[in-house]
Amino acid sequence: MSAIESVLVENRVFEPPAAAVQGARIAGMAAYQALCDEAARDPDGFWARLARENLAWTRPFTRVLDESNAPFYRWFDDGQLNVSANCLDRHMGTPVQDKTAIVFEADDGAVTRVSYKELLGRVAQFANALQAQGIGKGDRVVVYMPMGVEGIVAMQACARIGATHSVVFGGFSAKALQERIIDAGAVAVVTANYQLRGGKELPLKSIVDDAIALGGCTTLRTVLVYERTPTAWNRVEGRDKTFAEALAGQATECAPVPVDAEHPLFILYTSGSTGKPKGVQHSSAGYLLWARLTMDWTFDLRPDDLFWCTADIGWITGHSYVAYGPLAAGATQLVFEGIPTFPHAGRFWQMIDKHKVSIFYTAPTAIRSLIKAAETDEKVHPKNWNLQSLRILGSVGEPINPEAWMWYHRNVGGERCPIVDTFWQTETGGHVITPLPGATPLVPGSCTLPLPGIAAAIVDETGKDMPHGAGGMLVIKRPWPSMIRTIWNDPERFKKAYFPEEMGGRIYLAGDGAVRSADRGYFRITGRIDDVLNVSGHRLGTMEIESALVAKTDLVAEAAVVGRPDDVTGEAVCAFVVLKRARPTGEEAKAIAAELRNWVAKEIGPIAKPKDIRFGDNLPKTRSGKIMRRLLRSIAKGEAITQDTSTLENPAILEQLAQSN
Repeated sequence: MSAIESVLVENRVFEPPAAAVQGARIAGMAAYQALCDEAARDPDGFWARLARENLAWTRPFTRVLDESNAPFYRWFDDGQLNVSANCLDRHMGTPVQDKTAIVFEADDGAVTRVSYKELLGRVAQFANALQAQGIGKGDRVVVYMPMGVEGIVAMQACARIGATHSVVFGGFSAKALQERIIDAGAVAVVTANYQLRGGKELPLKSIVDDAIALGGCTTLRTVLVYERTPTAWNRVEGRDKTFAEALAGQATECAPVPVDAEHPLFILYTSGSTGKPKGVQHSSAGYLLWARLTMDWTFDLRPDDLFWCTADIGWITGHSYVAYGPLAAGATQLVFEGIPTFPHAGRFWQMIDKHKVSIFYTAPTAIRSLIKAAETDEKVHPKNWNLQSLRILGSVGEPINPEAWMWYHRNVGGERCPIVDTFWQTETGGHVITPLPGATPLVPGSCTLPLPGIAAAIVDETGKDMPHGAGGMLVIKRPWPSMIRTIWNDPERFKKAYFPEEMGGRIYLAGDGAVRSADRGYFRITGRIDDVLNVSGHRLGTMEIESALVAKTDLVAEAAVVGRPDDVTGEAVCAFVVLKRARPTGEEAKAIAAELRNWVAKEIGPIAKPKDIRFGDNLPKTRSGKIMRRLLRSIAKGEAITQDTSTLENPAILEQLAQSN
């Protein structure tokens, strides 16, 4: 494989501010390097020390890593513990028990606070309610809930009794939900009658009914319904129970059930462009250890922090950095039900000001949409709120382009807050490559260096290391505790997808292209391997072209780049662009497209010039804000859209983009 060509050059470097270094858990690059050296010198000793220091065990482990059945690695597997007890019970009898665990802000702005002691009581009561329904250790429970305290309680209650949860994002369709219920063999669904988003009531329970009506959910016995709104919903006698009914008479104490370290804590489905969704299975001990450690390392968590991760619990970010990591770390966190643009696009900044958020963790998609809003309406610009409480900013979900990074740095962080640009995946369980706020010099658009214990590298298709400056495929060469254990019900797919034989069957293939800078060895993600374009024999990462387009800050708000077959060049670059002004048509559209082509040629080189530029009012996104590039590929090729579009926030945009050529 020829190297993936990296043509984006970024020379700006931001040293950690003195305030971030002082008192940091990992202060300075020498401290970071010492941890990396310890992990490289004695991996088993390193992980054993951290597991003993950070987790409470009901039966201590004696074996750290079992590699006898690689790549089905097992960690701490003769030990036992309970994840919920590690998040809640361990804080009882300490000052944390009376500390606020969750500050919940509803869609309408109403605020509720729950202490650790209260949260433990609620989780225990819900665990008893699950057991009263005959649900126990090893059973699978699907959680299809809005953002709120109840969803977190349901997840923690499952962990408490040893049931394996599978959270399905509240924006998924009945068909998607049905597939997950069947594949997991779920015995129960925990849902709500409705969810509130942007001032609207959106149905959840009726989608559960539709999913079950599609057939095949033969293992399902129980549906528990949280009545989020007073609006009526359809009840199926004998199967459906309200939360109020299920919780009535249940005690607020429930002994946590010890489980083996390798017991499946959860299954989280990730959908590909084709085929059935993959059920990524995570363990209990290894997963929790990493969620806990990365709260301390990446976010440099301090006792008085107010932590806010904006992710939904339906995604891995909402598992690791809402439902588990912050609670295991004894943090106070903000949980938000609504969307960043309701009732206005300054909602995030207003909430940071109102709650005095100190660590803010969100997605580049949200940042870019709020840049666009701020530049079209002065009233929602971050400068209108007091953001002085912020100490650390974070980015998650996709690479953040340098211009969005700079806007975030200047306008939200006031040029004083380190930005942790975290690279990780559903499969990794937690951050694997990220700056550390008190140690790492920052380069916009780069996730910088691997965390201690993560042996990340860039290789070619045979597993051979690529030199710095040359792109290739991102891999992790040694196992780590929070890694995916298998794909539920499909171990062969697990091996083929993540541990290919051509690389020896023991190296984790992330599925992303990356490059390391020649000077610092910093990693920069260039996009999915399947988002690498081969234009006239040149392999180009789509993210670099997107970054170049968005760097035209006076004109472009957002861009997504895909490839389409081309008779001459093999593949042609096709760009979908949202402008910071009304969508152009006719001659005006042609003129702006020509301007953007010339801009990309100047920024990257003529080889990267988009052959096709289409303008839209928006890009097709899921309700969590992820751009659905597979749909854009179909539009670029002129194909009819046959894939499931039920998770789209804005289905009408597809027609607009299809006609905008």
